[in-house]
Amino acid sequence: MKLGRVWALCLSLGLAACGPGGFSTSDDPVFAPSIDPRGTQVDQLTVGHRLMAAQEYELALSAFRLAAAEQGLTPEIITSLGSVNLALGRLNQAEELLRRAVKEDPETPDAWNNLGVVLIERNQTAEAAQVFRRAFALDNGESVAIRDNLRLALAKMENSQYNVEEEQQYKLVRRGRSDFLVRPTQ
Repeated sequence: MKLGRVWALCLSLGLAACGPGGFSTSDDPVFAPSIDPRGTQVDQLTVGHRLMAAQEYELALSAFRLAAAEQGLTPEIITSLGSVNLALGRLNQAEELLRRAVKEDPETPDAWNNLGVVLIERNQTAEAAQVFRRAFALDNGESVAIRDNLRLALAKMENSQYNVEEEQQYKLVRRGRSDFLVRPTQ
């Protein structure tokens, strides 16, 4: 019985010494760093932007909400919340937040651009073109993304014109008791 305990003790000491730091703490970056209770807290707005870049939109939304709780609803945080809702496909919430952001800070081209994207997604092309023009002017034409969005909106407006020459008359034809078919007239 004593021999078994001795072997177990030797084995555990041998395994502990096999670690990269032996019996001391390791400076190896593979291991998680220790917690410094006096350390500074990371800005949640920065965390949210990094999560957006990593396409982790739900986590970014949580980070932006924490930033709002810490700093209040600044125009930058409202814009960020609107942007993440746009990325999540929540167009109504995104539009409401982005309209609020441009109302509070009308000099932010990013908020105007994102509002334009929401409007394009909602097929409000004419208003989107105006919003992109405003974003383009505020940005002094430096952003390629805003310029491309403006071009897209203008192209959509030009192609959305109804062509009178292609107008056709249609009639509703009944087939059976409750089956209907739409056919062009000759």
